[in-house]
Order: sequence, then C-alpha cells, then structure tokens
Amino acid sequence: MIDLTVNARAVQVDAPEDTALLWVLREHLGLTGTKFGCGAGMCGACTVHVDGVPTFACLTAVGDVAGAAVTTIEGLGEGPGEGPEGEADHPLKRAWVAEQVPQCGYCQSGQIMRAAALLEENPDPSRQEILQSMSSNLCRCGTYNRIVKAVQRAAREA
Repeated sequence: MIDLTVNARAVQVDAPEDTALLWVLREHLGLTGTKFGCGAGMCGACTVHVDGVPTFACLTAVGDVAGAAVTTIEGLGEGPGEGPEGEADHPLKRAWVAEQVPQCGYCQSGQIMRAAALLEENPDPSRQEILQSMSSNLCRCGTYNRIVKAVQRAAREA
C-alpha cells in the first residue's frame, strides 16, 4: 500500500510502485480530470501538482510520490464556494469560462494546473512570463491567446 494525500485527503493505493501516477489517479481513485495525452511528458495534459510543483503524472511513478501531497484539477479550489454544478471557487476556473478558453477541452485541466502553479509563484506575470511558463503544455486547438487572457484575468481577480 502506498500512502498519498490527494486533494487534501489521505488515501492508500494498492498499486505497484512503478505505476504511473496518472493511472493511479484515474483508475484507482476515479479522478478522471487528469488526462492521458502523449505518455511521454511532451503535451502537459496530465499536469498535476506534487507538493505544489507542476508535474507530469504520466512520467511520475506513484512510488516516487509516496507521502507527498498531490493536487489534481478536481482539488483546485475545492472547499467553500464549490457550486452545485461543480464549478469551484477558483479564479482560474472562472477565468477559463469567462474567456471561453476551451474548444475541445482535452488539454484544459493540465493548462489550468500549470497556470495555477505560475500564479502561486508569480501573482502578476507579464504576457511573456505566461507564455514561457505555459510552453510545456500544448493545445491542439490553438487557443493560446485565450489561455493568456484567462491567466491575466485570474491574476487580476485573485
């Protein structure tokens, strides 16, 4: 059994230590907001936070994060303010909707998790800092301008 804290809840998972964190989250814990994209750490769809650091869940073995705090898209903004339709009280989630960022939406959980780490480190990033920070997350639909606008909006409204 491997002990983790996922979205502020202590959990134990019965999985081999070399199982990708992505599959533990999705298959063992039912947290399907974290997406499988490339499996090679090249697209960012699987981005989660491990002890506050954006991490590719597809490349991270669950044994390597034993005892760590993992936050997924489901846990971002969880708590008071969580709405009945599941919209969390988090500035990035609200900004994503307001700026109509998603087209297909597949990469968006990873994009939001990467942006959340940026805003935690730098609450007022420049456009260039946003582009640089977000460069490891790909959007096949090309909504990059809307992503930048959403991050800027979330920074203003946080």
